[in-house]
Amino acid sequence: MATMNDLQLKVLELLKEDARRDAGLIATMLGRSEEEVKQAISELENNHIIVKYATVVNWSKVDDEKVTALIEVQITPERGRGFEGIAERIYLYPEVKSVYLMSGAYDLLVEVEGKNLKEVASFVSNKLSPIDKVLSTKTNFILKKYKQDGIIFEEHEGDHRLIITP
Repeated sequence: MATMNDLQLKVLELLKEDARRDAGLIATMLGRSEEEVKQAISELENNHIIVKYATVVNWSKVDDEKVTALIEVQITPERGRGFEGIAERIYLYPEVKSVYLMSGAYDLLVEVEGKNLKEVASFVSNKLSPIDKVLSTKTNFILKKYKQDGIIFEEHEGDHRLIITP
């Protein structure tokens, strides 16, 4: 695990909040030189701490028929590798968007995306469930996202009640 200095941590926080911020703006916000910030970003990218710059999209506002499911997977760990080997087999499928090792009632949480319900169900029954060491799966389809990565998708109305005082 790479050790990070204070500047790198602050740069990460600012880029996480808005990945479009350029080095000049970040330097101004932190009271540092643009060159220092560019160097910090370069080191973070080279150490694979910054892996990708991504956009958060509210897909419900786009005419797109994608279906997303969260699949709870119980597995038997492999001798010598634990959960790593099975997790790798799962995350290499293109349908899989995320895989998390969990504590609790199941071992892995797998996020899968497909064109429709049938495609996701087919992935679970034909690719995921047959994997040796997979004991069970439980598929939960996402019906609506309200908040993701700290971003609220729906505009909400403020409280418009009148305050009546005696």
